[in-house]
Amino acid sequence: GDAIVSSRDIYGATQSLFREILEPLGVRTCLTDQGDLDAFRALVSTVRPRLVFVESISNPLLRVADVPAIVALAHDAGAAAVVDATFASPRLVRPLALGADIVVHSSTKYLNGHGDVTGGIVVCRDTDTAQKLRRISKLAGAVLGPTEAYLTLRGLKTLSLRVVQQCRSAATIATYFENHSAIERVHYPGLASHRDFEVAGRLFGGELFGAVVSVELRRAGRAEVFAFMDRLRLCAVAPTVGDIYTQILYPRIASHRDLTPAERAALGIGDNLVRISVGIEEPEDLIGDFEQALVGDSAVEPADSRGVEPA
Repeated sequence: GDAIVSSRDIYGATQSLFREILEPLGVRTCLTDQGDLDAFRALVSTVRPRLVFVESISNPLLRVADVPAIVALAHDAGAAAVVDATFASPRLVRPLALGADIVVHSSTKYLNGHGDVTGGIVVCRDTDTAQKLRRISKLAGAVLGPTEAYLTLRGLKTLSLRVVQQCRSAATIATYFENHSAIERVHYPGLASHRDFEVAGRLFGGELFGAVVSVELRRAGRAEVFAFMDRLRLCAVAPTVGDIYTQILYPRIASHRDLTPAERAALGIGDNLVRISVGIEEPEDLIGDFEQALVGDSAVEPADSRGVEPA
C-alpha cells in the first residue's frame, strides 16, 4: 500500500486521522523528527512515500519545519509535500511560494481570528488536485456554510494586524516566562534557547515567530497545573488558538488526549505542559495575570527573585 512520512510532533487529531482513517485503508504512516533532516531524508528514501506531511510550527511544542528543505527531499523522492501552516498563518509563511504542493489551514484559528467559526481550507498548487479535493469534500459534506464563509472573509481583513500584535506580545511573554523561577522550560521559536531558532528566523524573516507559547511548570503535575489555570483571570481555558483573546490549554487531556502515555512521553508532552495562545491584549496585562496565578502557590518563588520585575 501507499505510505505517508510525517513529522512526529503534530496535532493529535492529525495522528488520529492517519491511524484511524487512513491505516485501515492500507495507507501506513511513518513518523520521524522533522528537526533531524538526515533522519527525515533517510526515512523518505527508504519508504518512498506518496506524501510528506509537516506542520510549519508544530502543536504544541512549537518545532519549526525547514519547509524548503523538506519540500526538496519530498520531491526528490517523488512525493507530494503537504504543509499545515495553521500556527504560522499566511502572515509568517506561505509554503506554496516555497515549493509545497498542498497547504492546509484550520480557518477556525488565525484566518477567522474571532472564535466564531469552525472550518478549514486546502490550497493546491495544481488545478487538477484542487478539483478532485473539491469533489470529495462535496460528497463528504465538508462544505463551509455561507455564514462561516462570510465570517472568515471578515477575519481575513484584519489578519495581518492581529497576527503582528499577537506575535510581538507572545515574544514579550515568552521572555517573561524564561526568566521565571516557577517555569521549568519555555517553548517559543523566537527565543535563542529554542532549538529551531535559526530555522524560524530564516523561514519567517527574523521579526515574528508565532503567537503561541508553551511552558512547562516547575515541580508541577496535573493538579498544580489545574490550580494555576483556575487562578487566571484574563486567560480563558479553550481548545483552540488564534483568537483575539488569550487562551490556555492542557494538551495532555485536550489536543493530544488520544495519544497513549508512551506516545505523549516520546513527544515530550508531560503533565506539566500548558499551551498559551496569545491574543491582542496588552502584554503587560497578561503578564500581570500570569504572575498572580504563578505566585498563588506559596511554594512558587516570585518572578522578581530571578531579576524580573513583577507586572
